[in-house]
Amino acid sequence: MNNYDSIMDHPHHQSKTRPHMSMVARAAQFSPFAALVGYDESVAETQRLTEEKITLDPDAVLAINRTLSEIQPGRTTAAITCFIPDPLKEGGTYTIVSGVVKKIDVLEEKVIMKDGTVIPTDDIFDIEII
Repeated sequence: MNNYDSIMDHPHHQSKTRPHMSMVARAAQFSPFAALVGYDESVAETQRLTEEKITLDPDAVLAINRTLSEIQPGRTTAAITCFIPDPLKEGGTYTIVSGVVKKIDVLEEKVIMKDGTVIPTDDIFDIEII
């Protein structure tokens, strides 16, 4: 005698108080399930490209320092190409920050823009007075 012989001919149970759930509704219960949580984000992060920081030669550093010395804080508008380190992986991106230079902090070696952006002088690749 098989373990299920006693129940094999019984009818399938249907609730008398709850409506029958459709196949679509039953399938929807499992649709948000992701076996590999975070996999898509991890793949996207791996595909995201970063650039290496370029080491400037002494002549380029001298040119940047010369341009910085010509800036009149609060009055000079500049376009600064700078390296922004990536917080998640090695490398970063180069971006151009434009605006009025509020202050050049020689002791802390940074340029502070009027909008509050702080740019370390070591990360400046190019600077142009507008």
